[in-house]
Amino acid sequence: MTVSSRDKNLILVGILLALFLGALDQTIVATALPRIVEDLSGLKRYAWVATAYLLASTALVPIYGKLADTVSRKSIEVFSVATFLLGSTLSGLSGEFGRLPLLGDGMNQLIIFRGLQGIGGAGLFSMAFIIIADLFPPNVRGKYQGLVGATFGIASVIGPWLGGLLTDYAGGVIPGVAGWRWVFYVNVPTGAVAMWFLLRRMPPLKPAQDHKPMDTLGAALLIAGLVPAVLALQLDKTDYPWGGPVTLGLLGGGLAMLVGFVLRSLRSPNPILDMSLFRNRVFSTANAALFFLGAAFLSLVIFLPLFMVNVLGVSATRAGLSLVPLSLGLVVGSVISGQLVSRFGRYRLFMLLGAGILLLGIYLLSRMGPDVPYLRVTVYMVIAGLGVGPTMPLYPLAIQNAVDVRRIGQATSASQFFRQIGGTVGAAVMGTVLATSLTASFGRMQAPAGVDPSAFGGGSQVSTEGLDQVQAGIAQSFQAQYQAIADAVRTGDQGQLRKVVSASPMPATAKTLVIMGATRAIQDPTAKDAFLVQLQDQFSTQAKSVAEQVTTAIKEAFSTAVTGVYRDLLVVVLAGLLVTLFVPVLTLRSSNDHVAPAMIE
Repeated sequence: MTVSSRDKNLILVGILLALFLGALDQTIVATALPRIVEDLSGLKRYAWVATAYLLASTALVPIYGKLADTVSRKSIEVFSVATFLLGSTLSGLSGEFGRLPLLGDGMNQLIIFRGLQGIGGAGLFSMAFIIIADLFPPNVRGKYQGLVGATFGIASVIGPWLGGLLTDYAGGVIPGVAGWRWVFYVNVPTGAVAMWFLLRRMPPLKPAQDHKPMDTLGAALLIAGLVPAVLALQLDKTDYPWGGPVTLGLLGGGLAMLVGFVLRSLRSPNPILDMSLFRNRVFSTANAALFFLGAAFLSLVIFLPLFMVNVLGVSATRAGLSLVPLSLGLVVGSVISGQLVSRFGRYRLFMLLGAGILLLGIYLLSRMGPDVPYLRVTVYMVIAGLGVGPTMPLYPLAIQNAVDVRRIGQATSASQFFRQIGGTVGAAVMGTVLATSLTASFGRMQAPAGVDPSAFGGGSQVSTEGLDQVQAGIAQSFQAQYQAIADAVRTGDQGQLRKVVSASPMPATAKTLVIMGATRAIQDPTAKDAFLVQLQDQFSTQAKSVAEQVTTAIKEAFSTAVTGVYRDLLVVVLAGLLVTLFVPVLTLRSSNDHVAPAMIE
């Protein structure tokens, strides 16, 4: 079926709108989560809201790719959008009707419905590249797939801002409907527009091969392997260490199922992922590079806010905004690289250029110290974003160009899958590296006088609270010590005085001086007020001094830990760059036929 240029552009708009929904959802919900868990009383299940979505969206990507090679692309895309919108609506309704049979309380409902959203989201991400491949031949496809990366970048810029705006101010739109619920409801009108474009303008886009039954056993083995494996990587390693029975059990069980999936795929006449694809050098090398670059990108995004909050001392809002330059760089890098490849026909050169720029950006980030200016971090993030941008359109383009169009769904979804798995593995490993570094740094610290040493037990509390709260906590601690001593002095209770001073973390000499002064004040009421004023001044001065020492130590610890992660990421990006050197360069085909393209070099 021939599709007019006008209809191609309208279909592209629908696809990008649908993709925008999925990309926006990954950032908009994070901003609203604190308010959500407060309303639904689900603090202990906080992480599961994101984990449920991740598990579903990761495990189903290869299955969507196989379906795209088997049934109409239009039906899959419409199903994905409809499922995502249903999950969004139900997520917004979570807890509105109280506890429900089977679903449980509002927080459980939200977790389940986020999983439903993830089922739809997996299709949105997979099908975007596949449908664009149907509409445009490889020699011009790059400039259109560059728009996919731009969509991700724009969504990541708008998401945190829109999430905060809706959470704080949308509560008055409909009386009784909390603002955070609009974070999910906002998907409905945009999704309806995307659905209209798809239903009215998109042809069936049937695959180039006859329909064959899905390998349901292979699909079951894949899901049974990916869910526990990804879950093991997502678990907090403070509670579930790498060597613990839960993590090892999940990883072992998941890997066993994945081995079963590979064996099944080798024997199945219609496998979910045709293992012969790995004999294609472009497919194998490009996906290996995507694994490493995906690990670097997600770790880059996760750990920068920790540096901003705990080293530069900015607010959580400004820390989130520090990722905007990365997103803007990603948009520019994605669009320009796609345009250049469509013009010159050489993709590996721009892949290497992108990886080199990313390597430079992460190197600069690894050199940051505790006194680095905010503006300089912004410049570094723009550079890193420019390097990440080309990875979005070019690696999938190279893979699509190299494989038979009858397997383009499997090949394209594999590129998305390896990028996501790389990010999940990279974030888990680098999180452990960060935690180990922080534990060592805090373990070497000597707690200043007047501060409980348990405050330096690990750093997780510091990382979530920020420096302002740490300083406020120190001031409150000293004020509480002063108040307890002042109460004992005012009541003349020397026994309580000694008890309070003895329990204080202040040095022994200071304790002796305080007891002596307080005892004189108790014995001489005329000196009581002067003593308490002097004591409060001393405690206030000491609190400021201690706060400065503690915040300096925290800054140095987090600076060392985060920049250490970025130094390790240099190795990861370098691995991706080296693998990219071995990606064969093939002529970009000018039509979507079965003919293998010629090798250029």
